Formats: sequence, C-alpha cells, structure tokens
Amino acid sequence: MEWRHYSSCFILLFFVSLLQGALTSTSISDTIFVYPISTGRNLLQAKDACPVSFEFQNYTMITSQCKPPQYPAKQCCDAFLQFACPFVESLNNQSNDCISVMHSYIDQYGHYPTGLFGSVCKGTQQGLPCPALAPSQSADRDDTSSSQINRKLSLVYSFATTFMGVLILVLLF
Repeated sequence: MEWRHYSSCFILLFFVSLLQGALTSTSISDTIFVYPISTGRNLLQAKDACPVSFEFQNYTMITSQCKPPQYPAKQCCDAFLQFACPFVESLNNQSNDCISVMHSYIDQYGHYPTGLFGSVCKGTQQGLPCPALAPSQSADRDDTSSSQINRKLSLVYSFATTFMGVLILVLLF
C-alpha cells in the first residue's frame, strides 16, 4: 500500500512540474508598447537593469522592413515580432527596464514615431503572439535569448522541485 502512495505522489509531482514548464510565456505582453515617462520622482519605482544587451543587437530586420512614410502594419509588426520574441521573458518582466531600453534603441536606429508599433500591431488580451523560433533562427542571434535560458532554468527548477517533493515525502513517511 505504501508503494502505491509514493508512486501516486511522485506521478502527481511529476505532472505538476511538467505543467509548470509548459506554462512559460510565449507572447509579448501589451505593456511592451507603453513608453515609460520619467517624472523625476521614481526612486521607489527603480527598475533592475535589463539582462539583455540591446545595444549590440541587429536592428536591420526592423529598419529594412518597416519604412516610412506608410509604415506598413504587416511588415512592421512581423519585423517587430521577429526581433522582440526571442526576448519575451525579459520584456514581460515588469521589474526590469528592458522595454524602455529596447524601444530607445529601436527609435534610435529606425527614427520611428513614438508609439508606432503599439498603434499598428494588434494582439490579443495576452499581448502579441510570438511564433515558435526554428533552431536555426535562435542560433543566428548575437545574444543568447533570455527566454531560452529561462526555459532551460524552468525545467531545472521543475525537476529540482519534483526531486525535493519526493524526497520530503519519503522522509515524512
């Protein structure tokens, strides 16, 4: 009887950890289009530095496809998603300044009007959907995608959580 109890607990913890890994974000939050306005009194609202070095990214995928004066919505949004989706985890993290840093570099290299991508790119309530990246696309990036790193860490955390849960159950019973 004890063996069945342990195996049931292990199976439950295993599926919970798999569910946790499957629930990682694959869309870019709507807050990505909000340009933070500096008020000078943001000491209590200080954000962490962005872990992605947007300074060294290749912006030609956006600037070559999203051109003035028309700024075609489909080309601009596709280019924006192609650029931003590999960084979805960092961009959706409200505790860092990745959104403002990324937008400042996009504006610097593309000379786009403020709010362009927010007005032409429409998504769902969860934000803009990110297509799955092919392995060759992610390998071509200059910087390792933080979403890939976070996904790997998420799996490690899931397995560690499962292991610790099983260990605790074994020690308790």
